[in-house]
Amino acid sequence: MCVGGVGRACPRARSRGIGVRKAGKTLKPIAEEGAFNDAAEAAIARVLGAEREARESVQRARLEVSQIAENARLDARSVAERAERRIRAVVGAFERELAARLAELDAGAARLAQPQPLTPEELADLQREVRLLARELIGVPP
Repeated sequence: MCVGGVGRACPRARSRGIGVRKAGKTLKPIAEEGAFNDAAEAAIARVLGAEREARESVQRARLEVSQIAENARLDARSVAERAERRIRAVVGAFERELAARLAELDAGAARLAQPQPLTPEELADLQREVRLLARELIGVPP
C-alpha cells in the first residue's frame, strides 16, 4: 500500500502508469481505456444478481400472499357454507319437532271439543244437584 498525500503517487503506481491525484483531479488516467477491473465487474455482477434475486423474491412473496389470501377466502366460504347447512338442519329439526307438538296439541284440543258422555253415576249426581238448585230457587226446603 502506498502512503502519500495529495499530489503524490507511490512508486508502484507510477511504474504502472497510474496518475497522480491532485485536489480531487486526476492528472493522468488511472487505467487505460478499455481496461477492465475484474473485481469491480464481479462486484457489480453480484449486486445486479442480488437485485434480480430480490425482485424475484418480492414477486414470489406477492404470489404467495395472493395464494394465502385466496386460500383464506376459500376456507371462509367453506366455513360459511358448512355453518349455513348446520343452521338449516337445526331449523329443520326444530320445525319438525314443533309441527309434531302442535299436532299433539291440536289432537288434544279436538278431543276436548267433543262432548263427553256422562257415566250413570255422573248423570245421577247431576240430576240430584239440578233438583236441589231448582228447589232452592223457588224457595222450597230440601
